[in-house]
Amino acid sequence: MNRAPICVPCRLAAIAAVVGCAGAAFAWTAGWLTPRHLSAPHIVDTFESNYGIHAGYRRNHAKGLCLEGTFESNGNGARISRAAVFAPGSTPVIGRFAIPGSNPAMPDASSPVRSMALLFQLHDGEQWRTGMNSTPIFIVRTPKQFYQQLVASKPDPATGKPDPAKLDAFFKANPETLPFRNWLKGHPSSSSFANTAFYSVNAFVATDAAGRTHAVRWETVPEVAYAPQTAAQKSDPDFLADDLNARLSTGPLRWHLVLTVAAPGDPTDNATQAWPADRERIDAGTLVLQHAEPQSNGQCRDVNYDPTILPDGLKPSDDPLLAARSAAYSVSFNRRTREEAQQAPSHEGAQP
Repeated sequence: MNRAPICVPCRLAAIAAVVGCAGAAFAWTAGWLTPRHLSAPHIVDTFESNYGIHAGYRRNHAKGLCLEGTFESNGNGARISRAAVFAPGSTPVIGRFAIPGSNPAMPDASSPVRSMALLFQLHDGEQWRTGMNSTPIFIVRTPKQFYQQLVASKPDPATGKPDPAKLDAFFKANPETLPFRNWLKGHPSSSSFANTAFYSVNAFVATDAAGRTHAVRWETVPEVAYAPQTAAQKSDPDFLADDLNARLSTGPLRWHLVLTVAAPGDPTDNATQAWPADRERIDAGTLVLQHAEPQSNGQCRDVNYDPTILPDGLKPSDDPLLAARSAAYSVSFNRRTREEAQQAPSHEGAQP
């Protein structure tokens, strides 16, 4: 299997790897991409051109593992959302941990970002799917900006790495990328999935039982204290999965699902801007992860973690990146499942 180049030698290239690997996720939105210009398939084509194709795997976050657990709601979230998941009780969860990148064999230390994806299986048959990153903000606001960044981060065939001059020119032309880049500089990579907080990045709209709406973002806050990645871990290509399995062998791992409620004037259409730290935060319950398994045969294998699949009581905001993620996830899902169907049954590890 051909493998995409891994870029880690400098800060600009590292940021390019993180953001470029998200290419399939953020490049379509109504009103910008049209048949006369770009389409979701074209964007995924560009992403594959940059980073290679690994048949049967996710186009981004190819390396990961499946999770099983429950969400134990304490009922606090029901104050702002009528979604059944926030009523007191337990909801089964199918999840996935991963790192950005299209290469399923890439070393864990090659990216400073981790991701958590969750599918809440509500008792009334509804689902809530969410894909979160370990950064509270994103690097660009619009799909057009992201496409420009994707072009700027294309690896040079001679070096296998993005051209730092092209990246620097992109960043200078797009100063709203600075908060994300500064956040990465000030937050060293975590040593474990278990001690990482994960953020929705995008805003959503919660509707309560009385029909009132509330703009929200959410995060999962770990009970395990944060610790940075160690030098020894940097030389272990699979330390994140090994660490997680070792921790789960001694008992479940827990995160608190925290809803942050926007105040009037807080941006809901700009993922590059954090909301003020004094905004109301609601601890809605505890995510309890009990089991992990390889993605080759785990329950997350066939899940498309489209963040616009939401239960009654939650809906997308006006953030243009949400439509981008949904459309491109669909293209990527269709491609990888088609590839998987064409592969021999004995193929191990493919991830539709």
